[in-house]
Amino acid sequence: IVEPSGKTKRMGIDLSARYQITKWLFADMNANITKPRAVGASKGSDYIPLAPAFSSIGGLSFKAMKGWNGSIRYRYLQDRAANETNSIKAKGYTIADASINYTRTKYEIGIFAENIFNSNWNEAQFLTESKLKNESSPVSELHFTPGNPFNIRVKCSIFF
Repeated sequence: IVEPSGKTKRMGIDLSARYQITKWLFADMNANITKPRAVGASKGSDYIPLAPAFSSIGGLSFKAMKGWNGSIRYRYLQDRAANETNSIKAKGYTIADASINYTRTKYEIGIFAENIFNSNWNEAQFLTESKLKNESSPVSELHFTPGNPFNIRVKCSIFF
């Protein structure tokens, strides 16, 4: 159920760093730290469901001569409250992706590897009340969409 709620307050800090290691190698990182809370709710019942307290993305990218480029990147999301009391947690995850491309003026071909360590992760999670036909009363539990397992995609782009 998605429903309107009261005011919220999110105090935190966002950090971003970019660094050119060599002429062709670059590093970047973004981290977000926050304390998300519902305003006016009693302490301990003031968590904002699914609001992240810590997340980060980053990686290494290269852009070499003669059209070669690519990257290896990570994405991290910490466990977070799935309800207002933080008694149920939505699972966090860390996944990594990699790509390599050959780019010319009129086209680009490449390979993209998603979730290179084949981590089990949940892309979308919601605390939802549900009831099966044979159950006498509804049950509150996390419903989720599983994240993609390891896979490889080939791409071909034409520029015009």
